[in-house]
Amino acid sequence: MSALIKSIRERDPARPTFFEVLLAYNGFHAVCLHRVNQWVWRLGLRAIARFLANLTRILTGIEIHPQARIGSNLFIDHGTGVVIGQTALIGNDVTIYQGVTLGGKGGPDNGTKRHPTIMDGATIGAGAQVLGNITIGRNARIGAGSIVLSSVPDECVAVGNPARKINCDKNDVEKSYGLPHEVDDPVMSVIKELRAEIELLKKASGKKTG
Repeated sequence: MSALIKSIRERDPARPTFFEVLLAYNGFHAVCLHRVNQWVWRLGLRAIARFLANLTRILTGIEIHPQARIGSNLFIDHGTGVVIGQTALIGNDVTIYQGVTLGGKGGPDNGTKRHPTIMDGATIGAGAQVLGNITIGRNARIGAGSIVLSSVPDECVAVGNPARKINCDKNDVEKSYGLPHEVDDPVMSVIKELRAEIELLKKASGKKTG
């Protein structure tokens, strides 16, 4: 528990105190309670485990299926609205922001893996939806609001709907809600270029720009 609190304090720009994390961080509470719920699930007491997981959701606003496997030092920042599905697998030192879903694509539960695998050091931005049996690579970053339907390689950035890989520079380590600074969405880049061309055409035709 102390190692988790230390990792949260190091990664949170607000630099909270030990007791701020212990008493006021719902992401910390959800991860700790999940450890208990998962232990009960492994005992075969599935209904009780699901009941405890539902209580955790009510208390924290974060829904984690008791079968989901979570590595060390998961930081769920803000946390409200996060959903982590039954067969999700999360590595070590992962950061997840509010409103993220690690979900499936629908269909019956036939015993196969239906939810994402998030590798060590990955960051999932606020509101992102990561769906299906895909893998988000080590230190990869998913931009806020993205919908990810295919795997993302190690060290890469993915943004948009559907998400597109736009940067795989392992030296780019700045993070802000899952999206490094000064990295443009390619769609927005095209829109900016079109706007610039329209302004040039207006000037060439002698019309005023507004």
